[in-house]
Amino acid sequence: MDIAALIMWVVTALGGFYMLGIWITHGGARGGTSRLPVPVIFGHFALAAVGLVVWIIYVIADETALAWTAFGLLVPVALLGFTMLARWIPVYQGRATTPAEGEQAAPAEKHFPVPVVAGHGLSAVTTVVLVLLTALGIGS
Repeated sequence: MDIAALIMWVVTALGGFYMLGIWITHGGARGGTSRLPVPVIFGHFALAAVGLVVWIIYVIADETALAWTAFGLLVPVALLGFTMLARWIPVYQGRATTPAEGEQAAPAEKHFPVPVVAGHGLSAVTTVVLVLLTALGIGS
């Protein structure tokens, strides 16, 4: 199950990298009209990356404390992810506030493909469940 969690974590990360690239390319990191705060985006990314490294070390070392550490890192990652999802939904539905004159026409996150957002979210939930089950020793 630890390898399945690792695979899902990597799949989730790939979707996240893709969306981060879109967000940066469309000016999200420069502020503008983005509804996703820069610290939330990069906090989500950094915690997820550190957690992935801890999980890789867990897979190699098979120390239960590392599995629980990785799971503990996933909790704030998930909370930040839900925060971003909640802020993205109105942008996707077109209910975001109208930008002031001279600002970028659409928030950077408006360009996220819905299948990528959905896939990232579903694979993230799967990752969290697999990591938790592994930390609990279920399926070993």
